[in-house]
Amino acid sequence: MVNINMGERLKSLRQARRLTLKQVSELVGVSVSVLSAYEVEDRHPSYHILLKLATLYDVSCDYLIGKDKMRTLNVNGLSEREINSLAEIIDIMKANKK
Repeated sequence: MVNINMGERLKSLRQARRLTLKQVSELVGVSVSVLSAYEVEDRHPSYHILLKLATLYDVSCDYLIGKDKMRTLNVNGLSEREINSLAEIIDIMKANKK
C-alpha cells in the first residue's frame, strides 16, 4: 500500500467533497494560506483544528495523521438494507482488485 501523508489526505478529502480551500478555511477557522500549508505539509494543524477537519470530512484523527490506514464511512441514517447494499458494493470492488 502506498504511504499517504496527512497533506495528501486532507487535499483528497477536500476535493472529494468538492470544496475549495476558501470554503474549508471558513468552516474550520483558519486562513486559506494556512490550510494550503497543511495540504503541502509545510505546517501541521493544532489538535483543535485537526478535530475540526476530521469532523468536517467525517473521518478519524488517526486516519488524517496516517496512523489508521482504514477510512470508515458514517452510515447513520441508512437502513439495514442500504448498509448491506454498500457492503456488497465494497466486496465487489475488492474482488475486482485481485
